[in-house]
Amino acid sequence: MIQPAERTKTVQEYFFSQKIKEIEILNQSGPKVINLGIGNPDMFPSQETLDELTMHINSDAVNIHGYQSYVGTPELRKAFSGFYKTWYGVDLDPNTEILPLIGSKEGVMYVSMTYLNPGDKILVPNPGYPTYQSINKILGNELVIYDLKPENNWLPDFDELEQMDLSGVKVMWVNYPNMPTGQPATMELYEKLVAFGKKHNILIVNDNPYSFILNDNPISLMAVPGAKDIAIELNSLSKSHNMAGFRIGMIAAAPEVIKEILKVKSNVDTGMYKPLQLAAAKALQSGKEWFKAINAEYAKRRELVWQLFDLIGCEYSKDQCGMFIWARIPEKYTDAFELSDYYLHKAKVFITPGTIFGSMGVKYARISLCSNVDTIKESINRIKEIQK
Repeated sequence: MIQPAERTKTVQEYFFSQKIKEIEILNQSGPKVINLGIGNPDMFPSQETLDELTMHINSDAVNIHGYQSYVGTPELRKAFSGFYKTWYGVDLDPNTEILPLIGSKEGVMYVSMTYLNPGDKILVPNPGYPTYQSINKILGNELVIYDLKPENNWLPDFDELEQMDLSGVKVMWVNYPNMPTGQPATMELYEKLVAFGKKHNILIVNDNPYSFILNDNPISLMAVPGAKDIAIELNSLSKSHNMAGFRIGMIAAAPEVIKEILKVKSNVDTGMYKPLQLAAAKALQSGKEWFKAINAEYAKRRELVWQLFDLIGCEYSKDQCGMFIWARIPEKYTDAFELSDYYLHKAKVFITPGTIFGSMGVKYARISLCSNVDTIKESINRIKEIQK
């Protein structure tokens, strides 16, 4: 057989991909597993978004179903620009400072391919989104791990960072509001990140898809004066607008950065389906009432997840935002894998082990808010049954 490239040895199949296979086997006998793991929004996009999509799918406009621009439709770029101005107070030129993406996960790859040569170093958070590590391993980059600690509210310790060997570091991945810990963003944090990036000539890349979920103060790294000199922000409609399957994301950056990333992106994919882009433009016009309604439902679910974590003896902060709850597991469990497997096999309830996000997550578990109230209540009942 033809041997795969060496880069495939640097990564494993994504954890959730593996776990879904195990869950499918368990589902063949007895009650089906309740999956409280992946953050896959179960609520609908706004009706206006769906109406817009339907209208354009059925349109006889020229090229509605054909290839689209590599830089997205003008309507979508303008909508992203308006969104950033309305909600974050950030001015972005829709023609030069915004690049639509097929989901922001694509952006992690393109930023890395654009700015990192094999052997270049990157700062990666622990705990953090596993894709930051896996993509850069595939590309042959050297990971420099920086720990996020509960005693520092899961924020970067800049004193500790200054003591690290930063020679050769070109990119720093950050993600606030944070996944998996739920730590909100602050302007003080963003200001420190921009200053740190400028001091060490490190590109700061903030992944910002959670700023509207259970959060009264959505902010952007790009609101910091001078951020465009040293920073990039990724954003997405997947979580904030219940549009994960639409695969609509974006990069906000200085014009010269967008030009460089486009060199890579335009050789890898083609523009998104036009009706999806036009529907996304409509979604970006959603007002406060839209977010208020969505967050009211998430708040009900959060109360129940708190009850579930109380039931199994976990500790958590009620100041988290985003669509997950992060909790410290009881000391009786060796690690989060043990807790997760116990409730998966005994109660048929899957809880994400924090270990998959890095060594700082070994004693933590995460539950998604993407299951409805009745499903979470059923999870609580199943756990109560095995505790009798």
